[in-house]
Amino acid sequence: MPEEQMPEEELKISYKKPKMSKKDRKNAVIYLSPSLFGVLLFFVIPFFVVIYYALVDNPINHEFVWFDNFISILQNSSFQQAAKNTATFSVVAVPLAVVLSLGMAMLLEQNIPMRSQFRTFFLSPMMVPVASIVLIWQVLFDYHGAINEFVMNLGASPIDWFKSSYSQIVIVILFLWKNLGYNMILFMAALNAIPRDVLEVATLESATEFQKFWYIKLRYLSSTILFVAILSLINSFKVFREVYLLTGDYPYDTLYMLQHFMNNTFRSLDYQKLSAAAIIMALVMCIVIGLLFIVEDKFGKDVEG
Repeated sequence: MPEEQMPEEELKISYKKPKMSKKDRKNAVIYLSPSLFGVLLFFVIPFFVVIYYALVDNPINHEFVWFDNFISILQNSSFQQAAKNTATFSVVAVPLAVVLSLGMAMLLEQNIPMRSQFRTFFLSPMMVPVASIVLIWQVLFDYHGAINEFVMNLGASPIDWFKSSYSQIVIVILFLWKNLGYNMILFMAALNAIPRDVLEVATLESATEFQKFWYIKLRYLSSTILFVAILSLINSFKVFREVYLLTGDYPYDTLYMLQHFMNNTFRSLDYQKLSAAAIIMALVMCIVIGLLFIVEDKFGKDVEG
């Protein structure tokens, strides 16, 4: 019978999954046990401990109050202020980090002068300790710093950058300078992975640069955009380090972030309030990341197909 007419069952190659011997299973358990023990000890158990603390009155009485701690934390004015500031910062900083790093990656694809210097400028924060970056920002934005010297030379009054309505703008600039370089590298790698034949066909079909970007490049970049957005979102919640080193425990109102609230709550040993706040923040993060996955799935589906 010709091969084309053979039944499909006869053309299939049978594959039998090899079975692990008893000795191999034992060795696998031995090699994996340190990692499993570490994950259990440092991640799984603390996760359930946090949930337990969020549901009890205090660690001594162990009386379950269920959602009272969550209601109390949502009504707390300090938590509301911290949540508002963190949300405002993330809404501004994360889209800027994605859009600007993508724009810089596309700019570096072109044959422009001083490409290496431009790349070095944005990659240098990755090699500089946080304390050094904070020192640079203090020199620039202190009341007697370089920026105010420039402002005074223009005839304007100096601004106390860290204790004014401009304070969050200063932190956004710091966040962008610190994170744009890494995001830019990710986008440059993704741009190089786009099939060149697809772009060449689009050029032959007289597609404009905007059309090639919107209908081809952006769809191939959708998974990288999702990853960069999630990474930038996580980093926006970690900006506490820089703000703390610049302004201390209780900064200006617009710089009081969720991490400040949690740090100060931990110092007061109010574990119930701290645990409830951590769970609320984790749930919000999961919802936001879930929405990003849904958007990416719809936007990049045609490329995967």
